[in-house]
Amino acid sequence: MNLLDKVIEDFLTENIGKDVIALYQLLNGKAPISEFVLAEKLNLTVNQVRNMLYRMYTFTLVNFTRKKDKKKGWYIYYWEFDKRIGLEVAVENKEKRLEILRTLVKNEETTQYFSCPGNDVRLNFETAIEHDFKCPECDKVLVQDNNSRKIQRLQKTISELEIELKEIKEIKIERKEEPVKKKEKVKKEIKEIVKKPKTEKKKFIVKKPKKMVKKTKKPEKKHALRKIFKKKIIRKKIKPRLKRKR
Repeated sequence: MNLLDKVIEDFLTENIGKDVIALYQLLNGKAPISEFVLAEKLNLTVNQVRNMLYRMYTFTLVNFTRKKDKKKGWYIYYWEFDKRIGLEVAVENKEKRLEILRTLVKNEETTQYFSCPGNDVRLNFETAIEHDFKCPECDKVLVQDNNSRKIQRLQKTISELEIELKEIKEIKIERKEEPVKKKEKVKKEIKEIVKKPKTEKKKFIVKKPKKMVKKTKKPEKKHALRKIFKKKIIRKKIKPRLKRKR
């Protein structure tokens, strides 16, 4: 097994669960796989596989792409494992563990511990005084604990972790270039065009003025019609008056 795979699998077992390792082995170093294919290979339901993937997704260890099925009409999710983030998370976990172990060694070296002969409790000096150097469980007299072996074990695990961390940090994983979206490409092209200096000047075309054509006045028909209409009205008004006089 590769050192990188071992480190990631250790992290998965400690923080997510052993059931995820089989899923990691399927996704490791492969193109995105649909959750239905993963469920078939692991002999599990789709919901079980999704639960495992979501647990890994909380640590951003997996990425997904969504595609619509043309025949059925629903969306299918394709998953892949990100080794680069897996390495970063595993290193952080190891470093935290180192800090905890170093603090434990300091406590063991600086403080005195008293333990029960029956291994019921282990108390520091202050709490042992409060209980009159007697076990609160079985009321036996406490004995000063010789923690030299425990300190040696802790120091051994610290040295092993430090060597492992050095080896892990030397591993380099190439970062995948994310596909640039069409909109971003268009924006970049527009920016480049705007930045380019304008070499050609615009040619101003002078338009020739249109020839003025004198409009001939047409005879006004309206005025002629009005005069005829007035004459008719006058005749109608005059005739009845003449009849009355007769």
